[in-house]
Amino acid sequence: MQLHQNKMGDVLIVRPLEKRIDAATATEFKEKMSEWIGAGNRRIVLNLAEVDFIDSSGLGAIVSSLKKIGNDGDLVICSVKETVMSLFRLTRMNRVFDILPSEDAAVGALAGRL
Repeated sequence: MQLHQNKMGDVLIVRPLEKRIDAATATEFKEKMSEWIGAGNRRIVLNLAEVDFIDSSGLGAIVSSLKKIGNDGDLVICSVKETVMSLFRLTRMNRVFDILPSEDAAVGALAGRL
């Protein structure tokens, strides 16, 4: 799975470059996120601008990343397409994650948190 990542201050921005986060890509996604979190990244923006579809495996990998960060950090999601947003609403994950309209808004939200 192709993932673009860059840092803005102490915020890591992760952008999947694939259309889908599903059973075929979820394990690799989870492993990369785990590596970055293990390396000390505790404030992460997940930019889903390219993603059209997430299945239960993909959603599980995202939730796993949030759990791995724990209480000493945060994972904020941004730039979610309506098809993906409907999954977050259906599973009520929109109540678990902060989902913001843009990368700038997400980085700003994390920068304001300690």
